[in-house]
Order: sequence, then structure tokens, then C-alpha cells
Amino acid sequence: MKHWDIEQVNWDKFDPSLIDADIVPLIKTAAVVERNSVDYTVYLTNVFGHDPELTKLFRKWEDEEVQHGETLGRWAMMADPAWDYQESYKRFRNFYKIDLKTDHSIRGSQAGEFIARAMVEVGTSSYYSAMADYVKEPVLKEICRRIAGDEYRHYKLFYDYAKLYLKSQKLSRLQRARIALGRIIESQDDELASAFHATNEPHGMPYNHKRCIALYMEKAMSLYKIHHIVRVVNMVCKVIGWMPSEKWQRYLSKLILMIINKQQKAYTKQVLSII
Repeated sequence: MKHWDIEQVNWDKFDPSLIDADIVPLIKTAAVVERNSVDYTVYLTNVFGHDPELTKLFRKWEDEEVQHGETLGRWAMMADPAWDYQESYKRFRNFYKIDLKTDHSIRGSQAGEFIARAMVEVGTSSYYSAMADYVKEPVLKEICRRIAGDEYRHYKLFYDYAKLYLKSQKLSRLQRARIALGRIIESQDDELASAFHATNEPHGMPYNHKRCIALYMEKAMSLYKIHHIVRVVNMVCKVIGWMPSEKWQRYLSKLILMIINKQQKAYTKQVLSII
């Protein structure tokens, strides 16, 4: 059973006067990325095909992720009635694909795969938490809080399995850190940029990764505050297997927020040059 159902959202509280127009493109992008978990379930099932219990867990995870996409897509169509979620999703699926033929983890080991999956959930849980804190439209705020809760549970799931597999597949802290940080860097890869292009740019407009990732990240990065980053640092350190003192966690959080703010300003310059 899913943790909640789309009809439990208080849709009747939707208030168009409180919509931030700059947020709508981000929600459209997130809607198709979340629903694209269908492909990742195929990939994970290939990698862990020896374990039927894991296959069941991946299917449940997929159901919840698809619901995230459906819920965000429904809200986005309310915010922008001219937008078609289903058509945008088909466009994205035709444009962006992952390799579904492999039966080995691209992270080098099954333990590494769970570390990478945990890192994805670190990013999504913190992102939706930051979004929920930022937006004023009550239905979107509720949706983001629900999704953030799901993503944190998913993080716990993958983190627990990472620990289990690490008992037999020994990875040093450095190896874990490389996988974790590598997956963070991948957050600016073609998936997000392609999703932004498919959901927000007109047909016939040539795809440009640099343009699309700048338009997405310029607003997305501005959502984060120090308390969001503190939580991210704590979750990442757990995955790596290294827990610094609270003082050092705070220091790292401030440093990371400085880097995010600097990069966000760089994206703002790119966006202004595009406009």
C-alpha cells in the first residue's frame, strides 16, 4: 500500500493567487522526473534480480514515485491549464532514456548502487522540504511535505540495504564518498535538463543542456537555507560512514551553502544572458 493517496490531498484549498510563477516550471520538470522511476525500477530489478523481496520493494517504491509525478502533474495543470502533463511526459520519454539492458550496477557493486540510490533520496527529500518551506500556495505546500516524507523513508530503505550489503561487499569510506559525491554531481546531468526542456520549452526549439540546466538551477538552488543543508550533511555522512561532530557538520553545511549560493549566482548570470 502507498503511504498516502492522491485523493487525500486537499485540492479544494488550491489558491491561484498564491502561485509563484517561477516555481511552476520546476514543478513541471519534477513531475516527469518522478514518474520516470518506471525505468529505474527495470534497471534495479536487473541488478538485484536474484532477490524477489527486493523486487517487491522496488515495485512499491515505483508506485510511490509515480504517484509523486501524477500529483505534481495535476497541480501543475491547475496552475497552468494550457499545459498537458501526459503529453509532456511522453515527450520526455521519447527524448531521454537510460540503459535498461545492463544487469550490473554502474556503481561497480550492489552496495555502491544502494549508496547512490540513498543519495538520490537525500537530494529529493531536501529539495521538497525546501520547496515546502518556500511556497505559499497551500496545496503545493501540502504536496511537497507529503513527498518529502516519502523520500526520507526511501532514503532510510536504501541506506539500510546499503549497510546490509556492505557487510559482504567491503567499501572503504573513501570509495563510499566517491560514489556519494559522484551521484550528487550527476544531479546536473541530462535528466533534469532534458525534463525541463520537454516540459517547458516549445516543440521545435533545439535542446541546449547549458541553457536548460541554468534555467532550472537558477531558481531551484535559491530555495535552500542552512537548516536544509545541515540535514543533507547529516544524511550524507551516515551513508559514507563518517559522522563528524555537530560543530564540524555545521561548518560543512555553511561551506556547502556558500558554494550553492555562488553557483546559483553564476546560473543567474547565464539566465540573464539568455534573456
